[in-house]
Amino acid sequence: MNNPDYEYYHEKKSHVTINFPYNTYLCSIPLDFIQVNTHWHEEAEFIIIKKGCGKIYIDLQLYNVTAGDILLILPGQLHSISQSGNKCMEYENILFSPGLLYGNGHDYCTTGYLHPFFENNFIFPAHINKSYSIYSQLYACIDSIDKLRSNPVPGYELGIKGYLFQFFSLVFANLIDIELKKPANSHAAKLKEILYFISVHHNEPLVPSDAASAAGFSTSHFMKFFKKHMGCTFTEYLNSYRLSIACTLLSTTDKPVLEISYETGFTNLSYFNRLFKKKYGISPRIYRKELLRNNSSS
Repeated sequence: MNNPDYEYYHEKKSHVTINFPYNTYLCSIPLDFIQVNTHWHEEAEFIIIKKGCGKIYIDLQLYNVTAGDILLILPGQLHSISQSGNKCMEYENILFSPGLLYGNGHDYCTTGYLHPFFENNFIFPAHINKSYSIYSQLYACIDSIDKLRSNPVPGYELGIKGYLFQFFSLVFANLIDIELKKPANSHAAKLKEILYFISVHHNEPLVPSDAASAAGFSTSHFMKFFKKHMGCTFTEYLNSYRLSIACTLLSTTDKPVLEISYETGFTNLSYFNRLFKKKYGISPRIYRKELLRNNSSS
């Protein structure tokens, strides 16, 4: 069974530890997740495509990616991952706190390069593939990091930081003009505002005019804006968000399905069951039973 549960919007959970704020893991679309919906978090992220191909959106920009590609995602950037048709994609996530690389307030490496980079002030390519002259050097840094991470001998953290510094040294030397500043993406900022509104009010009887009012749009403009940037209607996305929350509650609580239905904003149980089965292929009760069976056998 596919795991449909992936945090939407602003992820509250931390992907890294306090002592060494760095983590890496492998994922597959659609084996691990049906898709990774639009979200953002406080960590920086590399996505390295290992096999197959897919689609990744970063701040509303579509990137068609294939094996070997490297994606750079900054803290706070909206991003999502999905299939390209029916094709599968395996990829590696590397997440780390920018503070891992920061020095003190008088360190020019921090103030002149890294802090403004992670604040999204520079123009740089978010999608790096084999057409870039320094691609092999950048990929070698990531490969070296992965080898250290898979065999964490004493001092491996120093090695990881060293290769991250080397990676960004190459980026600044070859891909960034520090004199050019990046203009703000007002559409992405507005979309984050709308998605936050949905996350707060998802269990209320929302209609498009509610979100439109919160965004300062007319209803007609809001519906066009949302469909253009999210690829679906407001109602479709709201239902998808509610169903994701329902999956979390089904897997982490013993609340009755009826209670979960109401708690996630569905006032009609049969409608909730119908939407759930349409999206995930099974009913909420069977989904919970399969989770329990899988957990007991693991």
